[in-house]
Amino acid sequence: MGQRSRRARPARQQQNPASRRGEAPKRVAKALGLGAQGTAVLRSRIGLLNDEPAELANSYYPIELAKGTRLADRRKIPGGSPTLLAEMGYPPREQADEVAARKATREEHEHLELPGDVAVLEIFRVVYSDNQRPIEVTELIKPGHLYKMGYHLPMH
Repeated sequence: MGQRSRRARPARQQQNPASRRGEAPKRVAKALGLGAQGTAVLRSRIGLLNDEPAELANSYYPIELAKGTRLADRRKIPGGSPTLLAEMGYPPREQADEVAARKATREEHEHLELPGDVAVLEIFRVVYSDNQRPIEVTELIKPGHLYKMGYHLPMH
């Protein structure tokens, strides 16, 4: 692993979740079944590994599901969103991930403090509850030099 530069890092408050509501990006709206101009709650955060930025995560929730809950505010959720969603009657049952490797954007490069020209892993995750109802879409950006992916699939 290369040496990280010690330039000014994004404010520490960015490590905590930020929450806002607004129009979901088209891909997210489609995955959540919101329609063309669907409204969603967005929770954004920077994940740390050994006190270093190691992940950008944007999680979207349908507004009718998130409104008035901890999903819609800035506080951390004890046990995370899966625990809260289950308590709300929407237990996560499965997820579908799409994974791609690509060059980091300028913003991603800055927020993740990437050394050199490191590629990132982009993960588009849809979480489903009962009856295949989509309850969360998360877009994750992970530095390629910090993560590797592996799979264990049953053979039938």
